[in-house]
Amino acid sequence: MSEIQEELFDAGVPVMPVETLPVVAVKVAREFSPLPALPDGDTVPLAQYAERAYLEYAVSVVKGRALPDVCDGQKPVQRRILYAMREMGLTHNSTFVKSARVVGEVLGKFHPHGDSSAYDAMVRLAQNFSLRYPLVDGQGNFGSRDGDNSAAMRYTEARLTPIAAVLLSELDMGTVDLIPNYDGHFQEPAMLPARLPMVLLNGASGIAVGMATEIPSHNLREIGGAAALCVRNPDCSDEEILSGITGPDLPSGAQIISSPAEIRECYRTGRGSLKMRARWSVEELARGQWRVAVFELPHGVSSKKIMEEIEELTNPKFRLGKKTLTTEQIHNKQLILSVLDKVADESDKDQAVRLVFEPKSGRQSVEELMAILLAHTSLECGLSINMVMIGIDGRPKQKAITDIIREWAQFRLATVHRRCTYRLSQINDRIHVLEGRMTVFLNLDEVIRIIRESDDPKVALIARFELSDRQAEDILEIRLRQLARMEGIKIERELKGLQEEGADLNKMLASESLLRRRVAREIDEDIKAYGDDRRTLIEQAERVSLTATVVDEPVTVLISQKYWGRTRIGHGLDLSAVAFKEGDSLLAAFECRSTDQCIVISSNGRVCSIPVSVLPGGRGDGVPLTTLVELAAGAKIVRVFCGAAEQNVLLATSASYGFVCQLSDMIGRNKAGKQFITIEGDELILPPVLYTPSEQAQVISVSRSGRLLSFALPEMKRLSSGGRGLIVMGLEEGDVLASLMVAEKSKITVISQTASGREQAIRLSEAELLTHFGKRARMGRMLPVKAKTFITQVKLSD
Repeated sequence: MSEIQEELFDAGVPVMPVETLPVVAVKVAREFSPLPALPDGDTVPLAQYAERAYLEYAVSVVKGRALPDVCDGQKPVQRRILYAMREMGLTHNSTFVKSARVVGEVLGKFHPHGDSSAYDAMVRLAQNFSLRYPLVDGQGNFGSRDGDNSAAMRYTEARLTPIAAVLLSELDMGTVDLIPNYDGHFQEPAMLPARLPMVLLNGASGIAVGMATEIPSHNLREIGGAAALCVRNPDCSDEEILSGITGPDLPSGAQIISSPAEIRECYRTGRGSLKMRARWSVEELARGQWRVAVFELPHGVSSKKIMEEIEELTNPKFRLGKKTLTTEQIHNKQLILSVLDKVADESDKDQAVRLVFEPKSGRQSVEELMAILLAHTSLECGLSINMVMIGIDGRPKQKAITDIIREWAQFRLATVHRRCTYRLSQINDRIHVLEGRMTVFLNLDEVIRIIRESDDPKVALIARFELSDRQAEDILEIRLRQLARMEGIKIERELKGLQEEGADLNKMLASESLLRRRVAREIDEDIKAYGDDRRTLIEQAERVSLTATVVDEPVTVLISQKYWGRTRIGHGLDLSAVAFKEGDSLLAAFECRSTDQCIVISSNGRVCSIPVSVLPGGRGDGVPLTTLVELAAGAKIVRVFCGAAEQNVLLATSASYGFVCQLSDMIGRNKAGKQFITIEGDELILPPVLYTPSEQAQVISVSRSGRLLSFALPEMKRLSSGGRGLIVMGLEEGDVLASLMVAEKSKITVISQTASGREQAIRLSEAELLTHFGKRARMGRMLPVKAKTFITQVKLSD
């Protein structure tokens, strides 16, 4: 690691090697930024300059823009907005002011960026569907959960909400450091003295450089209770802290259907995904009819999005590059229309969410309708959790929820300690001043005389009554008529109260247990003042998944030369009468079961799976396999085979690399499949070999030049996730692997072909095959082939 990387790592930024820096960073450094000259006249190397420039940018984004702080839960722009509004006196009981005025104050004093960045951040602070506990009270159009933009800042008005006091009320009590603003003319807080862990209460989302954050919101009573427990008992276990936290509490309500164990695992690691579901009620209508009214949607899902998804399902559009609807689109359309008659969005100002679904028939069950809707729309979706934030040490890190609460408790204890120390210094200063005033009260006539007659009354008062400079200055600043009316009883009462308060503060500062007790009591008071009931229901349920029932029966899958697929019921069929489109013919036939899978391998090594039950039957020409899978640009289908999930498969390329796996390893969830076979250059994928493992099984491989190698099957490596594999047999330069098979000791036939296209067969007995047996990756022995003849295939002899 270079010195620059170490320096930036110490600043809390994950570093990357120079070789992985984006090209654009180097271009910017070269074209637009002159290299700074060193004192001795040398220049900085371009790689070093680009590294520093890019990593400094990363620091700026991570710490100055995208990630919240564990202490106050705010990003810099949010912190500056709240502080500016407080300085403007926009408390919850003040009058509203134009948002443009707030934005101008923020930009002019603290946040020198575009007005849209500040206004958009302020709008989010005011949206009750984005934040669980909004910090800005907005008046006017601040957007909607359907994605509608807010009105321009010249039309809307804003002030702080009451709960914003949790962040701002202790700013004048010496609790946090004040740092210079961007031009040094003003001061801004480095942190807000949060009385509650706002990073968990309101959550956050953001994308930085090399990292992102997605923190869900939580209930104040639950998080506050856990924080108070952690403050009272620093030795409490993680289980004790988590005992009162049931799960996220989202602004939109809805229901979390994940199990408590899944929620605990997300909290333990700081990362994961939970499942959310909308909430609905069934409304009974006349004559036995009914309808479903959805009144709460998962976080981030809007009524508009649900309506668009249903429109896409019931009125699908051709996909890019397709001239017809896919089988999946047609099936989904028929499924939705078979159960749903009408859908209406009846959301209004009184009901933020109200989606009404009317079934096709009153005889349908609610469970059937909702299962289909949940499976095909965002009425059921995932809630991502990635709790990355700036820690108390200034470093960005993904944290468990218990670590977040403990770090915040540490910050809060330090904040209250600073507040008490600051208050104690104020009390001591006031007591010192009052003691001087008491001296004046007891000698009022003489003090008045000295002030009137002395040329330097300050020096005279200090000399006569042994006052300090601070006390003498205070006496001289009092007007003469106020001095004459000073009341000793009032001074004594205030002095006694301050002395008692100072004694209590001294005890608290000297005792950690008393300090912890005070902090926990303040948390309890805030819970009582601002706490509310949960909105999100935590109730475990199985995620909806629709599976079509397939009759398990024997079928024969027919694949044509142009990769059209279809099925015929039964095995041992006479395929001579099967008709194909003009110019097409039979490529392969696979006898399997209707519950099996058809695997498609493309030229780039990706594999896609198609359930055999999806392939059309009957007497038609079938369907192009390209309509059932999604191929990458420039890729084409090169191999197709069918079988059961437990079927063993040997895969290899012409470069003589291969591996074994099971067919189930190649089954994917999406139509684009997954990358499975590593291809380099112009390598070709050989036909997959389906086999049944046995102790005597061996791999028989032949090269194009005529070499044959036989070795034990266990020498091949099993790769369930795919890859490049191991060398099957050694090849001379320019040679390629032509064919391979898996068989027990038996007779084989090797098919060769001359340059003119004439084929010839080379038959090997078991004894002759044994002479070619060796270890994997060896070159094998030459077969008796004529000159200018190449091998095309190896197969079992009849």
